[in-house]
Amino acid sequence: MSTAAPNQKSLTGYYRWHAQIYDLTRWAFLFGRRSLIHRAAAHVVMPERILEIGCGTGKNLVELARAFPKAQIIGLDLSQDMLDRARPKLKEFGPRVGLLHQAYEAPIAEGPKFDLIVFSYSLSMINPGYDEVLRVCRADLSERGSIAVVDFHESRWSWFRRWMGVNHVRMEGQVLECLNQHFQPLTRQVHTGYGDLWRYLLYVGSPIKS
Repeated sequence: MSTAAPNQKSLTGYYRWHAQIYDLTRWAFLFGRRSLIHRAAAHVVMPERILEIGCGTGKNLVELARAFPKAQIIGLDLSQDMLDRARPKLKEFGPRVGLLHQAYEAPIAEGPKFDLIVFSYSLSMINPGYDEVLRVCRADLSERGSIAVVDFHESRWSWFRRWMGVNHVRMEGQVLECLNQHFQPLTRQVHTGYGDLWRYLLYVGSPIKS
């Protein structure tokens, strides 16, 4: 994913400041995060290993650790500032939940692969490179593994898409289109935010067998 290097540098700088206010502000528009974990729990039976790409300040990691109390969980993020915010939240889970500070450019599973890989509002920010990330994800999934995604989907308002672009988010339906190329949906839902100002995606799926 070397073509994504400028994007990675830009995102790291963006979150250096936003990490300080992330938990105070994102609840107002990052909808569906808890619902995604409930849907994953309904479709993924007792995952032993879970990976979250773009784990940010650790909100989902806490929810995943509680929903799957026997799973080993890893959260990966580009931003050290975000991981610094996540670390105190995870102390109660001890070594069962770990953090990695790196880009997701190649499979990271050493030994057993992951039964569940989670993306929460991260794929729409990886431009370019979200398609390559999903290919890497497939290689990191176990034979029974599934992917769970909540993300911005699209907006019919060009001014809003431009504004989200300033915040590194592309929302032109590209995430769902790419998911459909690699995965078979177990659940696939599109919901609206703020009176259809934008739409967001909830998706759980398993790899399409070649």
